[in-house]
Amino acid sequence: MTTENTSQTSAADDDVQDTPAQPTAFSLLGGEDRVRELVDRFYDLMDLEAEFAGIRGMHPASLDGSRDKLFWFLCGWLGGPNHYIERFGHPMLRARHLPFPIASSERDQWLRCMALAMQDIGVPASLQERLMQAFYGTADWMRNRAG
Repeated sequence: MTTENTSQTSAADDDVQDTPAQPTAFSLLGGEDRVRELVDRFYDLMDLEAEFAGIRGMHPASLDGSRDKLFWFLCGWLGGPNHYIERFGHPMLRARHLPFPIASSERDQWLRCMALAMQDIGVPASLQERLMQAFYGTADWMRNRAG
């Protein structure tokens, strides 16, 4: 009887070990190349479209550094390599954004720009929805002004 219980436990353990892990948003998106493509499209839109002038004005004239930082951050945030943490330590997003006046308008501009960037590079609709929910929570937390 003890042998049977042991073999049943081993079989159950084997089933758990054979269960594949859920893919990360990073892998679903397509890895570093696709994260870079998303970030580049996001900043291209921010730079080109008048509806994003509010958030564009919070950035330096050259967006190169901003592109790299968002790329490094998103890689880790999406479940990939922690490039940002390796370079700068904990992101401390709210603290790093406190110097910038962020209200609902700026949050919404950021979210709209990111939604358009995802659409433009062809992120599958189900992944767009999942990411927009997560982006909303983070972007909403960055608000530090009324309105």
